[in-house]
Amino acid sequence: MSEQLRYIGPLSDRPETRPSRWEGLRRRAIAPFSLVVIAPTLLASLYWGVIATPQYVSESHFMVRKTDEARPNSLGLVLQGVGLSGGTEDSFAVQEFMLSRDAAGTLDKRFDLEKVFTRNGADLFSRYPGLFDRPSEEARFRTLKRFVTVGYNSTSGITTLRVQAFTPQDARNMNLALLASGEALVNRLNERAATNAVAEARAAVEEASLRRATIQDEMAAFRNRERFLDPQIAATESTQLISGLLTTVAQLRAEMAQLRQTAPESPQIPILSGRISAYEAQIAAERDKLTGEASSLVRKMSTYEGLALQRELADRAVMEASASLMTAQQDARRQKLYLDRVVEPNLADKPIRPERLRAILIVFLSSLVIYFLGRLLWGGLREHRQE
Repeated sequence: MSEQLRYIGPLSDRPETRPSRWEGLRRRAIAPFSLVVIAPTLLASLYWGVIATPQYVSESHFMVRKTDEARPNSLGLVLQGVGLSGGTEDSFAVQEFMLSRDAAGTLDKRFDLEKVFTRNGADLFSRYPGLFDRPSEEARFRTLKRFVTVGYNSTSGITTLRVQAFTPQDARNMNLALLASGEALVNRLNERAATNAVAEARAAVEEASLRRATIQDEMAAFRNRERFLDPQIAATESTQLISGLLTTVAQLRAEMAQLRQTAPESPQIPILSGRISAYEAQIAAERDKLTGEASSLVRKMSTYEGLALQRELADRAVMEASASLMTAQQDARRQKLYLDRVVEPNLADKPIRPERLRAILIVFLSSLVIYFLGRLLWGGLREHRQE
């Protein structure tokens, strides 16, 4: 079978081109890149560039200090630098109050936060109650926390209060109101501390006075029962009596010894001997009153001295409690805590929030990072499947 040649026309001068690998990658990547990076950036540019409502910021600085706060030494400054400063609890208390529901309720009663957070046609994402919220106290509180920020500098001890609003007057007025609320809180803390200190000191005085009165009653009952005022005086009198009796006995013995030498048969000798025996019996009786018996004066003196010691301690406790009460009353008359305004709230002349370019750039860079991470993960999954 013979082969026949057929004419099919002239060949084309241009070689056949196939799409390059880079072109295929570019076509496959343009859709994800547009979805992950370009679309969010365009939406962010639309919102922050056109829709977002301008916000004004009023800033103030204050510090909470104590009147009796000592100047810190070098160690104190080091501890302040590492966040171990003492005396910052009161500042933190004021900060927590400014971001609390009580502060939100105070501002709402004074300014009507629903009107404040919807002025100047506020956008749906910034206004109250928000796009996905309903009007409620919780929504109002969350909105207030977005518009109020409080920061503390541990080195200087100064607290910075920033308030955002859709008008400069609202921002400044709310900043002033929060400062006034903080000062009221400090005054309440002062009053409560002073009241507690005075009440505790007065209770200590009453307790010590009651204790002293009880001991006085016990001493009076002891005196009435034993029928003398002071056992010490009674013991002194008994001692003096015994001493006098011993002196008399000594004189009688000397007189009897002299008679025995000069007149051994004198009838005065038996008389003197009887007198000596009587005096000695009296001396023994007086000594038994001092010691030896259950009702002796020594035991009574021991009981009385215990009561006297308790009365002395009670008197000292009353004096110390009275001094503490006087100190507490003096401290209550002067304020211990002060909220000093370092910088008064300013009236903004132009809006500084939102930071439009910064927000758009953050969205773009974040989307770009997410896109490249996704590409890396997708490439790893494809290689894993091919293996």
